[in-house]
Amino acid sequence: MEGIMVKAIYPGSFDPVTYGHLDIIERTSKVVDELIIGVLVNNNKKPLFTMEERIRLLGDTTREYPNVRIQSFEGLTVDFARKNGAKVIIRGLRAVTDFESEMQIAQTNHSIEPEIETMFFTTSLQYSFLSSTIVKEVAFYGSDVSKLVPPVVEDALKKKYGH
Repeated sequence: MEGIMVKAIYPGSFDPVTYGHLDIIERTSKVVDELIIGVLVNNNKKPLFTMEERIRLLGDTTREYPNVRIQSFEGLTVDFARKNGAKVIIRGLRAVTDFESEMQIAQTNHSIEPEIETMFFTTSLQYSFLSSTIVKEVAFYGSDVSKLVPPVVEDALKKKYGH
């Protein structure tokens, strides 16, 4: 394996980025040479944060990782990986319930592009319940999200919801 550079992508909407996402980012950054966080343009969803805001929040929360960069994309994840020369797609698993759908996506991607593998990271136990949807709901009602998201994201949520 000496001399082989491993480039991976970690796709998602990151609306907003949570400590669960950052857990996966930190751990992945230790095992790949380059990690591209792909912020998905999903036309089926109405995000709370604009693409620019999500990219800025990710940039603010990942700047300590020199091998991580952030890029928006639309379309198929496997096409985004191919376009960026990535051979690995990173996916986080919070619970057993995530596995079935994530496995189906991974198998579909592999059938489209057999040269690209999916690598699953189980989220650390303290973040196994955490999702962006939960964070937005808690923040909407003005409750404390400081244990769920970094301070810069907490501030952005307060501004969005007028708290």
